[in-house]
Amino acid sequence: MYLESSMSTAGFPYVTRLNTQFAPLEIVAEGAIAGACTERWFNQTLCQVNDSVVRLGVVEGEYHWHKHEDDDEFFYVIEGQLFIDLEDRIIDLLPRQGVVIPRGVMHRPRAPERTVMLMVETKDIVPTGT
Repeated sequence: MYLESSMSTAGFPYVTRLNTQFAPLEIVAEGAIAGACTERWFNQTLCQVNDSVVRLGVVEGEYHWHKHEDDDEFFYVIEGQLFIDLEDRIIDLLPRQGVVIPRGVMHRPRAPERTVMLMVETKDIVPTGT
């Protein structure tokens, strides 16, 4: 499935590509995609692993508050810095650090600078933060 949406929440555009970029046995080259990205909030599905997908995020600025009722979500920072605001604290991720946000937990990712990250989540999550 290929879907590209330019969604805007509070005037901030999100570019989301749900097509799977790499098939099994293909080398996943996230660096080329991240390097070519000029968007401030970009999401590309890289590959599928069983019932989950690995997504590349290239982000700068704030996303909006949201939660996923039925699915956990894993964030892993490659470069930059990612804050994940929770209702009671802030998680600060630097390169080579990751965290699982459990299902049902309200959160807001934000990056003070251009940040490249990987996310692992079930393929049923449409990463529009709703």
